[in-house]
Amino acid sequence: MIQVKVTRNRNGHIDAFTISGHAGAGPAGFDLVCAGVSSVSFGAVNAVEALCGFSLLIDQNSNGGYLSGRLPDGLEAGKRKKAELLLEGMVVALRTIEMSYGKYIKVNDEGGVFHVET
Repeated sequence: MIQVKVTRNRNGHIDAFTISGHAGAGPAGFDLVCAGVSSVSFGAVNAVEALCGFSLLIDQNSNGGYLSGRLPDGLEAGKRKKAELLLEGMVVALRTIEMSYGKYIKVNDEGGVFHVET
């Protein structure tokens, strides 16, 4: 199962995220849940860099199955706000995947604005 953890500050703004595990929804190279999560998460990381003019602090496993991103300290308010919006979009997309494939992905986002009905 893929586990997504969103870390928010006391004001409810995203500070970091961690995505770990494997979906196991299909054979390697044909797992649609894994492909969706990878596309959404790496797309968001790349969008922050391309549209906000800075890079998230990234940690990842070279074998796959782990991606962690954190906003750097001391960001200009405008850049932080743009990056947060992109990361909120990532969380909404991951929650949308969870709605259809909850057997393979769990999103833990205390304080997030998008909730999945169980």
